[in-house]
Amino acid sequence: MLSRRTLLRNAGRLAATAAAPTFLAAQTAGRRPNVVIILADDQGWGDLSIHGNKNLSTPHIDSLAGDGALFDRFYVCPVCSPTRAEFLTGRYHARGGVRGVSTGAERLNLDEMTIAQTFAAAGYRTAAFGKWHNGTQFPYHPNARGFQEYYGFTSGHWGQYFDPELDHNGKMVRGKGYITDDLTSHALDFMTANKDRPFFCYLPFNTPHSPMQVPDKFYEKFGKKELAMRARNPDQEEVAFTRAALAMCESIDWNVGRVLARLDELRLRENTIVLYFSDNGPNSWRWNAEMKGRKGAVDEGGVRSPLLMRWPGKIPGGRRIAQIAGAIDLLPTLAEMANVPVASKKPLDGKSLKPLLMGDNANWPDRMIFSMWNKRISVRTQQYRLDAQGALFDMVADPRQDRDISKEKPEVAAKLKTAVAAWAKEVLPLVGADDRPYPVGYHETTMLPARDGVGSGGVKRSASAPNCSYFTNWTTKDGRISWEIEVGRAGTYEAVVYYTCPSEDVGSTIELAFHNSRVEGKISVGHNPPLMGAESDRVSRGGESYVKNFKPLSLGKFDLAKGRGPLVLRALQVPGKQVADIRYVALHLK
Repeated sequence: MLSRRTLLRNAGRLAATAAAPTFLAAQTAGRRPNVVIILADDQGWGDLSIHGNKNLSTPHIDSLAGDGALFDRFYVCPVCSPTRAEFLTGRYHARGGVRGVSTGAERLNLDEMTIAQTFAAAGYRTAAFGKWHNGTQFPYHPNARGFQEYYGFTSGHWGQYFDPELDHNGKMVRGKGYITDDLTSHALDFMTANKDRPFFCYLPFNTPHSPMQVPDKFYEKFGKKELAMRARNPDQEEVAFTRAALAMCESIDWNVGRVLARLDELRLRENTIVLYFSDNGPNSWRWNAEMKGRKGAVDEGGVRSPLLMRWPGKIPGGRRIAQIAGAIDLLPTLAEMANVPVASKKPLDGKSLKPLLMGDNANWPDRMIFSMWNKRISVRTQQYRLDAQGALFDMVADPRQDRDISKEKPEVAAKLKTAVAAWAKEVLPLVGADDRPYPVGYHETTMLPARDGVGSGGVKRSASAPNCSYFTNWTTKDGRISWEIEVGRAGTYEAVVYYTCPSEDVGSTIELAFHNSRVEGKISVGHNPPLMGAESDRVSRGGESYVKNFKPLSLGKFDLAKGRGPLVLRALQVPGKQVADIRYVALHLK
């Protein structure tokens, strides 16, 4: 088995190779279609008007089905990062080491080949604009996974949607305007710049994921709207949250319209595959065709997603596909439709849906699609779902999952339980405790955010959800913040700490150490900006942290040797009531 260090080194080489088009690909690139993938975040199957929701209108998204195909039973994962991993690899997320949504558990193993590497190797220009959620530090970063251009954020959620801090090809920049609009604008610029060659454009929005922020022009319609359609159990529904989510969905639809209009302007409509889906069930109880479950559940409502796909002249307009399919199918489907060889040498779990989209599907066999989260597993066939408790449901006769028929259909229940047991035996060992360190030295800058660190000695996070948090309550010399890292390239690094501290508490001396190498500096300048986010929230946020602007403080340069161990930030002197709040440590390779 390859060592972790070897995998890190090989992944960097593989990404560089995948980004270089071959001579053959360059010769045939003009005959291949462009690909645009739009992924919503926490939008349920029921959050589209084409699926019957009368609370909102999504004409641009709906048009993809009118001009192409709509999958009636398409399945993703119960939460965000696993779905992204399955889309990227065509393999169940557990096989790629994705076992959580934060603190490093969301990372996709470096020996997995992505859909971007597949298309880049065939001569495509590749880009991603939005929420990545499969690793932050190089070589987990999207630029090292086949995407030549990246603009967005790499964690699971973000704390501010207006003029947010974002990542542009590994450097932190300031976004412009509402995040969904900004991401779309960058995608439009990319398509325009590459209109004369094939491109692969991945647009993973981060809405309608909370915090519930949306521009006034969309919210005004919903702020006091009476909802015509409600959750399966209306008592569970938080109406204010639903209104904000619907407004965010209409914001997405407007931006999808911008993408489709730009393709028309560039005269690329006929030679571009466009598809739209979401990463899990809805993030609140709201109308979802009375399906059981929501985000986080392995029942139908937690894993059924929209999938709409068009390719004018190739996919017949108005086609409705009843056969079950999943996120694992998208890589082999798009590769076959674009006549692109799949780069991965590992067996795929997904299968090409091209016959359903463009050909004869009369002999399409029944299949099983597995869903898993927190070791809870369910399995779906064309007719049945076996849930995580072993109950069996006829999803054709009972789409609400109201009646367990396992005793009436014991042979079906037994067959599916056997399949789940075999699948669990294969994948559950792959999602145990995560011992992977954070790699350092594979890019000129390695960012170590608070979400990837561990606080001790009273230091705690600013919110329960780690993704967009910072460390606070650092009041004594007992406090520690540490990151388990592995330095892949020995050298001299400049250490920069991003902090806030009231003027009355400045003066602490802090030290950053890795094994026997250490560097220290003094917090001598006060910086105490206000928290941001509450002024834009349509409803009170749950686990997401509010954000603020952190100030960089260079601690100087120190030498790091290759190897693994804890990188520890501690205070040597604390003259005030606190040391500082900490958002990042950045290590710049010199």
